[in-house]
Amino acid sequence: MSAPAAASSALAAPEAAAASTGRTGPGRPADPSGSGVPSGPDGSGGSGSSDRAFGARLMAPLLLGSLLNPINSTMIATALVAIGQDFHVGAAETAWLISAMYLSSAVGQPSMGRLADRVGPRRVFAAGALIVCAAGLMGALAPTFGLLIVSRVVLGIGTAAAYPAAMAILRAEARRVGRAAPRYVLGRLSLAALGSAAIGPTLGGLLAATAGWRAVFAVNIPLALLALLGALAWLPADGRNAGAGRSGSERVPGPPGGAGSSGSLDPLGIALFAATLTCAMFFVLRLDDPQWGLPALTGVLAGALVWWQLRHPAPFLDLRMLARHGALVRTYLRHGLAYLVIYCVLYGFSQWLEEAHGFSSFHAGLVMLPMSGAAAFCSIAGARTKGIRAPLTVAAACLAVGSAVFLLLQGTSPLVALLCAGALFGIPQGLAATGNQAAVYAQAPADGVGSAAGLQRTAQYLGAITASSLIGLLYGERASDSGLHAIALIGVVLGLLLLVLTLADRGLRTGATGTGD
Repeated sequence: MSAPAAASSALAAPEAAAASTGRTGPGRPADPSGSGVPSGPDGSGGSGSSDRAFGARLMAPLLLGSLLNPINSTMIATALVAIGQDFHVGAAETAWLISAMYLSSAVGQPSMGRLADRVGPRRVFAAGALIVCAAGLMGALAPTFGLLIVSRVVLGIGTAAAYPAAMAILRAEARRVGRAAPRYVLGRLSLAALGSAAIGPTLGGLLAATAGWRAVFAVNIPLALLALLGALAWLPADGRNAGAGRSGSERVPGPPGGAGSSGSLDPLGIALFAATLTCAMFFVLRLDDPQWGLPALTGVLAGALVWWQLRHPAPFLDLRMLARHGALVRTYLRHGLAYLVIYCVLYGFSQWLEEAHGFSSFHAGLVMLPMSGAAAFCSIAGARTKGIRAPLTVAAACLAVGSAVFLLLQGTSPLVALLCAGALFGIPQGLAATGNQAAVYAQAPADGVGSAAGLQRTAQYLGAITASSLIGLLYGERASDSGLHAIALIGVVLGLLLLVLTLADRGLRTGATGTGD
């Protein structure tokens, strides 16, 4: 999710030259992924020392930190009623607890990714964990509903640090060992996000029922502290060797501009990006009552953002780099569209199960389990494939076919039909997550993978917010069969569009990934 300007260090020049010739150095094999490190014969990055480098000590804090954002985005769902009762606010007001975190995460992901690329991913990861602790404490003690919303904004910013920092750390470790990170390592990040998002509502309901809704905020404190301690103990120091016992002759390149290049962070660019995104999201969130002044304001802010980024020597959004890397931009588009369909069906289906089919929230969650299980299984399977194009093609096809199956569902459909429909739709969730993540890792510039991964998540959040607005628009006061069918029809159309975009994307062909156009 943005990429920084080209590296100015002496080390960057030979790496760029090597990338353009398809080699990473004297005697090293070509790197078809474009990741800046050579791959094994199967493109997976080899084994042996590479597998040991990406072992449990490195991955434990990265996985724990990366699950904090998705689990908090869903854990709050089963506590909203209790929060509303305590603060005497309605459903429209408590919905801002969800939207506030999506908004801050959408802005925070590329911003934190930019910081990870500039000042070091370990520092940003640790700072994010501290921010999460503060947000959890603020929410657990919040005396007013307004302060509770503020805590969710802070929580979105803090949890936004982990994923782009994790991607940057994996890329740095891959360069240190001279092999691309194995696909299954990247798949673990996707699995952590999918699994934590799936168990979020259950965990939130359990905490709210046993310890009160404030425990939904307080649980972040021990989780973030564990991630912080793991990061301090096991993550490699920024720009230096990753731990004792490793070769002292191999150094991980530091962030371009040096660890202290805070002057190149482009705060005005970040502010303009945040303002543009916020205005656009506020418009999308109120499609039922559109505020037509917001698109005009969004256009003005976007124009100012483009003007500033094209003139800044180290822009927050490197538009020229994005123009050169068309494959990366198309990956963002695919990811955003895929998650627009996924969130439409995911949340639209669960609401329909309760209001149109008559299930309780508990039983609706049980019906959704095959979808979560299929998503987790396909995430693991997708992480072990050799290519990127094939799983993304299957994901797009399954989005269209799975959405078409939902067109056949009625309020009287048997349970087995509901379970099968959910399981079928879980397939593209897992494949799209791991496939697009692998594409970003391969296509992003070697010194900008953190900010590039942040922009990927921004595309995902845009899809989520648009989906929530569409669900409200199509369902109205209550979920119905006709509303579900309208959502499914949108899924069919967008799934077919994604299939065309995937098949036509030259950047996904073998050997082309990461080369741009």
